[in-house]
Amino acid sequence: MGFLKKLFKKKVERLDPINFEVFHTDVHSHLIPGIDDGAQNIDQSIELIESLIGLGYKKIITTPHIYMDYYQNTPEIILEGLNAVQIELKKRNINIQIEAAAEYFLDDHFLKEIEKENLLTFGDNYVLFELPFLTETPYLADAIFQMQLKGYKPVLAHVERYNYWHQSHEELHKIKDKGVLFQLNINSLSGAYGPGCKETAQYMIEKNMYNLVGSDCHHLKHIELLKQASQEKALHDLVAQGDLINSAL
Repeated sequence: MGFLKKLFKKKVERLDPINFEVFHTDVHSHLIPGIDDGAQNIDQSIELIESLIGLGYKKIITTPHIYMDYYQNTPEIILEGLNAVQIELKKRNINIQIEAAAEYFLDDHFLKEIEKENLLTFGDNYVLFELPFLTETPYLADAIFQMQLKGYKPVLAHVERYNYWHQSHEELHKIKDKGVLFQLNINSLSGAYGPGCKETAQYMIEKNMYNLVGSDCHHLKHIELLKQASQEKALHDLVAQGDLINSAL
């Protein structure tokens, strides 16, 4: 039976790798050393940046965590770290434009920072934020409203990774209808976060729901997974839709 199962197993369609130059800008990564769960020193930062350049990226907007329970970063800490990375890149003659925003965790602190209008943004006042992975937060509707009231444009990070929406796609459409932009983690298409994340990402691509893609790169394993994801049909379909705004950033 095992042999027959393998014999008749559905063949996975893999295409020629996409050159990430088509995206131009990566909008989600953790490349500033020593301030979150991404790069831990400047050499790791540079190695990851060079790897992203090798994939075809022309610009990077790196987004360290701001999550008070774990990573008590501030705009000042992030921008100081960005400056150190920029200096090191120049010293090594590595030509890449790199900026910084943040990946905000939706908690009380984030709501207070919205009120103070003290958020790190990118592009046209975009704010990248994330939710708990396993349990829905009661703050979401209010956070969206408050961001928009202050002139921010909310971008929900790796939407496909929130397990509670894997079986309730109607919630995704409700949030989208509120004017929230959706960002895909490219590695969700590699299966790195599990089949539920991959299937939800594929559904959202079919429904033309994504506005941005990001690497969410923390370490070199993510680079290898990006190479795998570059051959996924769903990613090719997303590019063909022509609606991503990465290249305009």
